[in-house]
Amino acid sequence: MQFASNHFDVIILGAGASGLMCALTAAQRGRRVLVLEKANKVGKKILMSGGGRCNFTNHFVEADNFISTNPHFCKAALTRYTQWDFISMVERYGIPYEERKHSQLFCLDSAKDILNMLLDECAQAGAEIRTHCSIDKISPLPERAHSDKHQPDDRRSRYQVALHQGQTPLKLECHSLVVATGALSIPSLGGSGLGYDIANQFGIALTERQAGLVPFMFSDAMKPLCERLSGLALEVEVSCNQRSFTENLLFTHRGISGPAILQISNYWHPGNEIVIDLLPSINAAEWLLSAKQQQGKSLLRTVLAQKLSKSLVTELQTLWWADSADQALAGYSDKQLLAIAEKLHAWRLKPSATEGYRTAEVTRGGVDTAAISSKTMEVKSQAGLYFIGEVLDVTGHLGGFNFQWAWSSGYSAGLVC
Repeated sequence: MQFASNHFDVIILGAGASGLMCALTAAQRGRRVLVLEKANKVGKKILMSGGGRCNFTNHFVEADNFISTNPHFCKAALTRYTQWDFISMVERYGIPYEERKHSQLFCLDSAKDILNMLLDECAQAGAEIRTHCSIDKISPLPERAHSDKHQPDDRRSRYQVALHQGQTPLKLECHSLVVATGALSIPSLGGSGLGYDIANQFGIALTERQAGLVPFMFSDAMKPLCERLSGLALEVEVSCNQRSFTENLLFTHRGISGPAILQISNYWHPGNEIVIDLLPSINAAEWLLSAKQQQGKSLLRTVLAQKLSKSLVTELQTLWWADSADQALAGYSDKQLLAIAEKLHAWRLKPSATEGYRTAEVTRGGVDTAAISSKTMEVKSQAGLYFIGEVLDVTGHLGGFNFQWAWSSGYSAGLVC
């Protein structure tokens, strides 16, 4: 059957991780697929992720690794296309990879290996990809458009996409429209709110959105402290709103970052405190009381420098025991040492803000999953319209989980769109 050059079975908005996975899956089913990308090249976020090595999935993926208003929503897709399915494709292409801390999988060479694999799969299946495409308008077409009245129901046009490819205006039609536009994070790599605009157009609710996996900033005395310690990293346990993570913390010129902080930022809301345990692997109270007995002539800062960096200890001394800085450990009461031990295990800080979408790895919140089929990613009230990837209210922890959500949701939609 012949189709007009402007008609496609599936048009996918966005050539990121979820869009490319959906494209290759749908094209392998014989669908005529077109992917529209607004940037000058595809997969920019794939290329920059993991320091250019792409943390493409994790050996252990569970629903608890994801945040959503509906914590059960992600389960169907994650079961339909698992981390092992993606690992199998990576191995089929002979891409060398390694397992790092917390079962995270990274390319040994370059993130380009993952992008090239997806593009190769798309090319083999016949999916077309166009860049420099800015979307102007999405229009649902009447139930039976006169131009396709002789086409089978699974191919008739249901949506018209008006766009500009460079300076050229185009109007394209499709049976299925898949929104894989990503979200607001890292606008320099193409992040935008287009997917939310489309959701609004079709009356689909949005949950509250916020920068996720993002560093914290301070406006109080912590700001100069962080500047002085900039570049220092140490393993801590950080807690907020009944969640905690044990990972590295990194002091920066703006505040604090590092894996522990990025993880907990997904659970932080403006005004919340975070609690940092600087010595998560030891009992500070027992250690300090023992040191008082055995190293009574030593200074407290000298003892603490056995476990923490001297520069950090100097800052903590100014905060917590400046008046007795030059007093020998034996001169401290047990009560004083217990109070300092408690602060070492529970340093309470109140960030003024995060660094925002400029550096956020993900956007927390998004298209309300109550409107979406968890099996197909199709909008329940709008046949042929799909949302996949980061645009949805599903946010993964750091460690390859957001990519796995992209693969799983893209595949689920690609099976049926």
